[in-house]
Amino acid sequence: MPRLIIISNRLPVTVNKKQGELHYYPSAGGLATGLNSLDETLDKIWIGWPGQALDDQWERESVKHHLAKDGLVPVFLSEEDIELYYEGFSNKVIWPHFHYFPQYTSYEDHYWEAYKEVNKKFAEVVIESIQPDDMVWVHDYQLLLLPALIRETYPDISIGFFLHIPFPSYELFRMLPWREQILRGMLGADQIGFHTFDYMRHFLSAAYRITGYEHYFGKLTVGKRMVNTDVFPMGIDYENYAFPDVEEDARSGMERIRRQTQGRKLVITIDRLDYTKGIPSRVKVFGRFLKKYPEYKTKVSFVLIVVPSRSNVDQYRDLKTEIDTLVGEFNSQYGTFDWTPILYFYRSLNFSELTTLYKVAEIAMITPLRDGMNLVAKEYIAAKEESKKGVLILSEMAGAANELYDALIVNPQDINEMADALKTALEMDEGEQRARLEKMQMRLKKYNVKNWAEDFINEQMRLMEEQKGENTNLLTEQDIQGLIEAYHKAKDRLIVLDYDGTLMEFHPDPMAVVPDEDLLTLLQSLKGQAGNQVVVSSGRDRDTLDKWLGPTGIDLAAEHGVWVKMGNRWKSAHGVVNAWKKDIRPVLDNMVERTPGSFIEEKQYSLAWHYRMTDKDLGEKRVREFRDTLLYLTANLDLQVLEGNKVVEIKNAGVNKGKAMLNWLSERDWDFIMAIGDDHTDEDTFKVMPPRAFTIKVGMAKTAARFQVVSVGNVRALLERLV
Repeated sequence: MPRLIIISNRLPVTVNKKQGELHYYPSAGGLATGLNSLDETLDKIWIGWPGQALDDQWERESVKHHLAKDGLVPVFLSEEDIELYYEGFSNKVIWPHFHYFPQYTSYEDHYWEAYKEVNKKFAEVVIESIQPDDMVWVHDYQLLLLPALIRETYPDISIGFFLHIPFPSYELFRMLPWREQILRGMLGADQIGFHTFDYMRHFLSAAYRITGYEHYFGKLTVGKRMVNTDVFPMGIDYENYAFPDVEEDARSGMERIRRQTQGRKLVITIDRLDYTKGIPSRVKVFGRFLKKYPEYKTKVSFVLIVVPSRSNVDQYRDLKTEIDTLVGEFNSQYGTFDWTPILYFYRSLNFSELTTLYKVAEIAMITPLRDGMNLVAKEYIAAKEESKKGVLILSEMAGAANELYDALIVNPQDINEMADALKTALEMDEGEQRARLEKMQMRLKKYNVKNWAEDFINEQMRLMEEQKGENTNLLTEQDIQGLIEAYHKAKDRLIVLDYDGTLMEFHPDPMAVVPDEDLLTLLQSLKGQAGNQVVVSSGRDRDTLDKWLGPTGIDLAAEHGVWVKMGNRWKSAHGVVNAWKKDIRPVLDNMVERTPGSFIEEKQYSLAWHYRMTDKDLGEKRVREFRDTLLYLTANLDLQVLEGNKVVEIKNAGVNKGKAMLNWLSERDWDFIMAIGDDHTDEDTFKVMPPRAFTIKVGMAKTAARFQVVSVGNVRALLERLV
């Protein structure tokens, strides 16, 4: 089993320097809990900042030595690093922007430079610590560039990355000047995990629109690698909150709270001080609630817990002032001598206090304006394991809402809806409370933080096996050796190659992919070897193929098999006609008019509508719109509608690449046959090949081919090895 190298901004241990002495404290948090719960047989190393700026070399060595005992490796940062990388780029650029607060995004170049430099510092420590067979797991928004930096030194190592905050929509993400560098940093990983499908979807959209990488069911081909994206909603240590080991404290604490609130219904809300949490709006919701339902005055107490955070940042100081003012005004307006409507605490709670509040509160109102997951909501549900009484009001903008759909889900911007939800919660009968809680508890028990960590690691291990070629039809080194051996033993060899997406990468302009000198030399070398018959079978028109590849002397098949060139002479397939084009052309012209960036390619016996330079979603929408129209128009004309890579082509039915290949297959009894292609038009070629043929699909789509490779680079490398 490989070692696991965990990398996060902070270590699970904090170093604190007091009066010249170093003290070590464990760090709380779901990440530490989840990763510490992994199988003990898994050898782990954790790399991160120890929480203290240490400039003295002796102190650094002392910390290194002390942490090494627990498998921890420190990354030392200066005060300036912390200010510019952490407080600067991480929390003044990434944090607000990814949480949909672009008005707080700071576009400072020196923040970005510091962010790059600190990610490099992390990379240097990681590279010193890891071995080639290790498995790496990088965490969160502070280290978005790290996967690619590690990949530069260890191109074959397995790297996972998990984002613990939202990934914003493309329209928002594109505003960042450093958008492409951030994406390419993340794409250095083999597996990228998100809390929800929405975050994953936004990432895939940005990756395609900014870097050009298209996904197939969440998998992207990046160079010669396959990058998997998936959803891993983070859980909690359920048993810890369901049965907390603080029974005496909890009992006395619950009684004390009950005495102080004189039996009133308790609504709790617990958040770190942050503008993403919507704390001021919750105070306003309580005010709206009391105005709409005055009968609840003096019967409900609102416990507002705000945990101090980033008090040196202007927005946070302003937020604290706003909350203080709102609560003061609220209690002055609504309070009585024996009732304080809002019990406001600006401090951290210890575990005993926290779980006691969870257990005693009838309602938890967790309504952030935007939140990656929000584990507080899950902790509250777990704390109701024994009583089965309690109601959760949860923002639809929290990642947890995707799992806790039996909560009262609200729009955090809709004050009236939240006020009504509060009334619903207060009046909900115990039977419904129990039913809702039990459904959510069942989910949280099953998918706790341990399962979250194990799922991510297990999936990454599975991907590692796939990279080695196990449990997949990826062409392995062993397969290549067998192919080369068969090639050299054979006397008569047929080699069939597609062009676009197989020998040359796709380009927005189809005419821009003129074969380079290396490719022409490669094809001539293949043809020049005794016994070889090389065929390029493409959807392109015959004039273009002749112009580009004719000088090599290889055979050609054009327009998906309409034209065949064996030797020096072109011949067309039997029965092809083109009179139909006058009826179909106006439909395609209309598509071009309505779809900016699209264009028509007219071939002798076919028409193709290209949308490579069009917005992907718009192009696919047009395809869906016109598919039925085209099928109707072509039904009685003996035509076929083909959907390829960003292209729709109308051609004569009964003609395809597979039928064209029969011209060569029937020539002789070939000792060796190899066919390589990338899209579904090449499936016809694969299907006519004998079972012993080496059929190879470029890309990870479902295929009739025996083998698959990831990229054009893999194809070229294979052909070079043959010659």
